[in-house]
Amino acid sequence: MTAGLQPEGERVEGGGASAVWRAMTAADLNRILAIADIVHPAYPEERSVFEERLALYPAGCRVAECRGKVIGYGVMHPGRMGVPPPLDTPLGGLPANADCLYLHDIALLPDSRGTGLGTAVLGYAHGLAAREGWRWLALTSTPTARSYWDRVGFTPYLDGGPALEAKLASYGGGMSYMTAPVRAQAASIVSSGLVTTASKAGLANR
Repeated sequence: MTAGLQPEGERVEGGGASAVWRAMTAADLNRILAIADIVHPAYPEERSVFEERLALYPAGCRVAECRGKVIGYGVMHPGRMGVPPPLDTPLGGLPANADCLYLHDIALLPDSRGTGLGTAVLGYAHGLAAREGWRWLALTSTPTARSYWDRVGFTPYLDGGPALEAKLASYGGGMSYMTAPVRAQAASIVSSGLVTTASKAGLANR
C-alpha cells in the first residue's frame, strides 16, 4: 500500500518515541558498521565500502536517528539492471549508463522495526529514483528478507543468465536479485519536494 506523504527529514512516530531519516555523514560510519555487525553478521563489509558509497553518491546514503542515536541506515546508488555489485567490494565509480537505483543495504536494529522507518526509506528510494529518471529499483535479497520484498512489490529478475547466477552464488546460498517498478506517484510528488512512503518497517536486503 502507499501511505501518506513525507517531506525530507519528517519524523516517524512509533514505540513511544520519534525517529527521523537524515543524510548520512562520515561521522556516522562507526555506528553504521556496528549496526551492520548486528543485522548482517553473515555478510560483513569493510568500512571502505561504506566510505566509497557515501563519497560517490551521498543522496543515496541515509541514517535513521532517534533521540540522537543512529538506529538504522540505508545505502543506495545508481546501478545497471541485472548487474549487482560484488559483496564487500568498492564500486570504483558509478556506471555512466545507469538504468536503476540499486538498494545496496537497508538495515534497522531489531527494536526499531515496526515503527514506519522501513516504510519511509523505501518511499525515499522511490522518490529518488523518480527524480533521477530511473524506472526501476533493484536489490539482492537474503533468504530471510525475501518475503518482505515480495510483499512490497519486488519480483525476481529472470533475464540475468549465468553471469547473474554466478554473482549471486558469490554472496551465499539462497540469494535473490529482485526489481520493482518506480511508482508513478513518486515521480509526480518528487517535483514538489516530497517523497512517498510505502508499506511496513523491518527490512534488511542483504
